Amino acid sequence: MPENNKLLTNILIIDDDEDDFFITSDYIKKITDRKFKIDWCYKYTDAINHIRKQHYDLYFIDYYLGAKTGLDLIKEAINLQCEEPMVLLTGKGNQMIDREAMQAGAMDYLIKSELNVEKVERCIRYSLERAKSVKALRANERKYRSMFERSKDAVFLASEDLVFRDVNDAASQLLQYTKAELTTKSLYDFLDEKESKYIAAQLEANGMVNDREIELQPQDERKNCILSLSVETDTNGQRYVHGLLHDITELKKAEKATLQAEKLAATGRLVQTLAHEVRNPLNNINLSLEQLHHEVAGKEDADMYMEIIQRNSKRISGIITELLNSSRPAEMSLKSKPLQIILDESIAAALDRITLQKVKLEISYSDKPAYVSADASKLKLAFLNIIINAIEAMEDEGGVLTIGVEMEKGYHIVKIRDNGSGIA
Repeated sequence: MPENNKLLTNILIIDDDEDDFFITSDYIKKITDRKFKIDWCYKYTDAINHIRKQHYDLYFIDYYLGAKTGLDLIKEAINLQCEEPMVLLTGKGNQMIDREAMQAGAMDYLIKSELNVEKVERCIRYSLERAKSVKALRANERKYRSMFERSKDAVFLASEDLVFRDVNDAASQLLQYTKAELTTKSLYDFLDEKESKYIAAQLEANGMVNDREIELQPQDERKNCILSLSVETDTNGQRYVHGLLHDITELKKAEKATLQAEKLAATGRLVQTLAHEVRNPLNNINLSLEQLHHEVAGKEDADMYMEIIQRNSKRISGIITELLNSSRPAEMSLKSKPLQIILDESIAAALDRITLQKVKLEISYSDKPAYVSADASKLKLAFLNIIINAIEAMEDEGGVLTIGVEMEKGYHIVKIRDNGSGIA
């Protein structure tokens, strides 16, 4: 290979013995397929500065460096996020030092007395290639860690019994616990017993759960989620579970709101149809009633019943109008009005029923007007429905209907009580 095309590798030899530096550098210079720039450093602190500034592609580090050792330097370099390969040099073989060097982060371990060109060349080639692979792995790890942390979906790692080992911020927010708190909890803690058994069975049988719609039970409100789980194996042969939770709570609410709107629209169409169908025969009744009124005029009982029929016909017509109005979207018309007046209007609308069923009416109002900000027509209808239900719950004669308004500090109380049988 032409000299100009050879790869340049910057090497720093960290050794407090200058003779050993020359011996090691001579072996390196005899390697023919690369170009090398070799520097020497004999001070521990200077070596740390070079490593921090990332000046070199490879470091040969002697075990003995004065007050500290090469192992100390390797450990400190790793803490500084050094990704360049480091090779430990020793005067003689020691299996314990070899093991400690590998555990500390050294890429290789060489004995000075056994050095030759072939060993040094192989060590350099192996260390640079492995360091390149490790850098790529770490870059991928950082990329996936970033994706893990920034994901809007809840992502987590867990043991086989789904005890959380690591979670992202989205998981912490979804489950309403800190990351530290979640490491003491299992996903099963947020599921009901039936769902927990199903998921455990799926993991046991298939090693995964695909897009399972579940209901989580965090501290405040229930959450609807899509759950995916897969059982994986790490480099040590230990099994763990990778999981993802996609929160669909708002989507479910939107679907429910859309369905409700569709139901209301359908109900509105039905109400309009029924209202028109009822109003036509009601008009015929009113016309017939006017004709009948002339024929039975002067008869006391007949006049009374005719008036009842007329009032209730008007009431039915009013109900139809209310029904049609309620089927159309409308804003509340809030105005200040005393509760006593609204209740009196409701009682007046139900007076015929009260009279016909011979119900005794007892009214007890506070002395002062109990003003409320309300849609009077809708509140009147609500009170009327309660009053009619109370009348229907009582037997003919002997029924007592008590209606009262009490004023408290900051609010009012409306009481509607009957002596009927109640709901069986």
